[in-house]
Amino acid sequence: MPTPITPTGVLLVTGGSRGIGAATALLGASQGWAVAVNYRSNSLAADEVVRHIRANGGRAMTVRADVALEADVLRMFEQVDAKLGPLSGLVNNAGVVDVACRLADMTAARLHRQWATNVLGSQLCAREAVRRMSTRHGGEGGAIVNVSSVAAVLGAGGQYVDYAACKGAIDTFTVGLAREVAAEGIRVNAVRPGIIDTDIHASGGQPDRAQRLASTIPMQRPGQPDEIAQAIVWLLGSAASYTTGALLDVTGGR
Repeated sequence: MPTPITPTGVLLVTGGSRGIGAATALLGASQGWAVAVNYRSNSLAADEVVRHIRANGGRAMTVRADVALEADVLRMFEQVDAKLGPLSGLVNNAGVVDVACRLADMTAARLHRQWATNVLGSQLCAREAVRRMSTRHGGEGGAIVNVSSVAAVLGAGGQYVDYAACKGAIDTFTVGLAREVAAEGIRVNAVRPGIIDTDIHASGGQPDRAQRLASTIPMQRPGQPDEIAQAIVWLLGSAASYTTGALLDVTGGR
């Protein structure tokens, strides 16, 4: 029998079925969080994350939702409320990229999809989290971590200027929301990963991108999802109790 884990709180990880999201869900569960693993389409991967958490004595559930759709977000938070209890942590990790190209070749449909998922989705989820966590709304406080990207600083010219712009918006949103709710018991921070070895590169048509760009990174290698998860879970926890409005780069020096 697995050893029961001492409860920490209820955590929702969007895009939690793979990559950084899955690593965060697993690490958070190992540190006592009851975890809601959000996914949009890959139910098998989400189920596997939850199975692993439960097998190791943790509490977890899957919840299907497209964060770009307000109705889905509302339903997701209601399901978490009902099955796991009051929310105390949110990781806004769900995100999309597209094929590398210049702005001149980007369609409006692509731009709308980028902003709807990467920006609006994070804002909708943060709104629902604030409504539950804020002492102003009767909550007991909590923490939000937004997953940004070093692309917000570098701009990703010639490849993903739309994605980089979205992450720049997330950085600004993080700082503003942190100041807005700091006196209401909520800390809001962001982690900005560099090049991480996940399958998001394949979804953008470049499955070998992380390894191909390794030589451009001062540490000469791409990061691993677990390395980003460590930073996220630290920001969620009490060890970061005086940290809010921070943008933490985890990039291997890039």
